[in-house]
Amino acid sequence: MAHHPPEPFRIKMVEPIKLLDRDARKAAIRRANYNLFSLRAEDIFIDLFTDSGTSAMSQAQWAAMLEGDEAYAGARSYFRLAEVIQDIFGFSYFLPTHQGRAAENILSACLVKPGQYVPSNIHFDTGYANISVRGGHPVNLVIDEAHNPTVYHPFKGNMDLQKLRDFIKQIGPHQIPFGMITVTNNAGGGQPVSMENLRAVSQTYKEFGIPFFIDACRYAENVYFVKLREPGYADKTPLEISREMFALADGITMSGKKDGIVNIGGFIAMNDKALFEQASNELLIREGFPTYGGLAGRDLDAMAVGLREALREEYLAYRLGQTTYLADRLRELEIPIIEPPGAHAVYVDAGQLLPHIPQEQFPGQSLSVELYLEGGIRTVEIGSLGFAHPDPQTGQMVHPKLELLRLALPRRVYTQSHLDYVAEILAKTAARREQIPGYRLIYAAKLMRQFTAQLEPITLDVHPSEPSLELSMLQV
Repeated sequence: MAHHPPEPFRIKMVEPIKLLDRDARKAAIRRANYNLFSLRAEDIFIDLFTDSGTSAMSQAQWAAMLEGDEAYAGARSYFRLAEVIQDIFGFSYFLPTHQGRAAENILSACLVKPGQYVPSNIHFDTGYANISVRGGHPVNLVIDEAHNPTVYHPFKGNMDLQKLRDFIKQIGPHQIPFGMITVTNNAGGGQPVSMENLRAVSQTYKEFGIPFFIDACRYAENVYFVKLREPGYADKTPLEISREMFALADGITMSGKKDGIVNIGGFIAMNDKALFEQASNELLIREGFPTYGGLAGRDLDAMAVGLREALREEYLAYRLGQTTYLADRLRELEIPIIEPPGAHAVYVDAGQLLPHIPQEQFPGQSLSVELYLEGGIRTVEIGSLGFAHPDPQTGQMVHPKLELLRLALPRRVYTQSHLDYVAEILAKTAARREQIPGYRLIYAAKLMRQFTAQLEPITLDVHPSEPSLELSMLQV
């Protein structure tokens, strides 16, 4: 068994968890219409649904919350957070928001007009939706290696520079209000982006006069991958690498619920004063006054501490080591995963594990349901349920390249024995893979359908004659 760094903390407080019996789990998933978003948290044993807002805060963060200044405007907490953001990210202006999607909402509201295009490596669901709801078109231009689960590439999150250049020339810079890149690339397996690629992407956007924004929610993890894997960075601190990274961009959106290690919070930052003033007006309408942005003062203080804690090397070594440990266990059990593993999650190749389930029957969702039934584990599919969409020209459903199941690790929450349990349950599930059914939609919203969708299993020996609800439900 591969060694990984021990936890750089001691456990001071615990939260009880309970494993329901199989009949109770079966009843729970039926009540949830086979959508794990709809499960009650108390019915879950190990929750690997997301690392967003589910991490354990430190004693320093809890102490900072007691100093939170709840003044409506100009609170001390705001200025403490502003100092940290200026030190790490370096932008001239920032606005707090209640989470990352609110920052994406404000950016899209300010800049996106109907018919425009926003390129990125791969847009995640909330960013995709915020662009789409304003009539824009999110475009994914990640390198081809990202779609090959078994090939090793140290920076599978990289943007394909030639694709980006060709796309800008084809569409025209005036049709691109801003360009993005996500670090790390969540929808593509949590893969990092190299500094070399970020620099080239920045230069390309600047060449065509296109503002460049980074989705920075897992910035610290990306920074540590740069330190470990990219020549010339081994002797630099995570803070130094972070400053170099963000100096390449015109702004960022950030969910503090990831590498801010808080339960709620985010922000948007930029250098353009006119955009800041426009964003401030949007924030006033949707989030609150610009010095609190929908958050309590104590939340601002907790995020200020968490942003710094996320850059500590001992923490980052543990964070990547824990994910590597789970990936090693799954390899031993011959569970196909995205290689190399990222930092915040291990991604199981559900399409390869369940080849009898076609994409329109959601193999990632099928596997997530079975893991809950087998062992009370909640995970999330990153595949056709969340990311299939109708082509704007033909109306035909476009499926993602990969059907994945994400095992996201909350920060500072689970121990090695918990991960051993997860691996064992996955192995038991894989052993009866041929018995696992696909699923059909019985309800879906037009955007971000995975959050509220209702599904039902498809009997393996029955092939329904009616057309799939997948596209029609998207048009509800």
